[in-house]
Amino acid sequence: MRSALRKRIATAVILGIALLVILLGLPPAVTVVMVTLVVLAGAWEWAGFLKVTGPGARAAYVGVIAVLIWGAWRLAARDGGRDALMVAGVIWWLVALLWVALAPQRASAATAAVAGVFALVPMWLSLVCMRLGTNGAQWVVFVLILVFAADIGAFFGGRHFGRVKLAPRVSPGKTWEGVLGGMLLSGAWALGGSYWFHLPWLSFVPLCVAAVAFSIVGDLTESMLKRFAGLKDSGSLLPGHGGMMDRIDSITAAAPVLFLGLTLMGVIP
Repeated sequence: MRSALRKRIATAVILGIALLVILLGLPPAVTVVMVTLVVLAGAWEWAGFLKVTGPGARAAYVGVIAVLIWGAWRLAARDGGRDALMVAGVIWWLVALLWVALAPQRASAATAAVAGVFALVPMWLSLVCMRLGTNGAQWVVFVLILVFAADIGAFFGGRHFGRVKLAPRVSPGKTWEGVLGGMLLSGAWALGGSYWFHLPWLSFVPLCVAAVAFSIVGDLTESMLKRFAGLKDSGSLLPGHGGMMDRIDSITAAAPVLFLGLTLMGVIP
């Protein structure tokens, strides 16, 4: 257990340093390329949730996602297009919540394929648009740390105090105590963010808490589809963490929710 935890921490530290260098030290175009590569790597792994094993079929799914993110970028350039895509993304996560809560056993290759589109494309668009906007690097760093703080708080809260299962049919290891731990730590980060970005905490902190709540849905959705596909991890790319999707599953839901909320607050024009 300690060896696995050390490996997990070491990988997280290396990834964190690399992300900070890219986001804060390099031009925005580098971030766009990085986010695109991460999403396409996630699409490769997501194809496994369709019970697709051959490289050709996986590459085809990656190609579909690549075409759709290009189409999303073109649509976002039109009046109201970006916001419509964000609203569609958030609506999808509400549907996913009902799916996970009421019928997690009703998964299929087709529903997994559609879920991948709604998980990966809005996340890509929200992170890219966020990075290209005012204080873009800071906002991307903020949302990433917000989700990571929720994950860390949930891990330690669940490990030390976990009793009541959150979704035993989907992810037996997650508990409501872990959720509370994640909310507390990410809420503290959100409060600090309200002062850093000079935003009213009474509206900004609840928005961040909502984003974290949706991030849990993203995590559970991936867990549900891994269970359907008979997989423990989405891949083995990241030592101690599993695959790329195991690391970004929460971000797929949190980023569009936060981006849409910031747009409604007038922070992002």
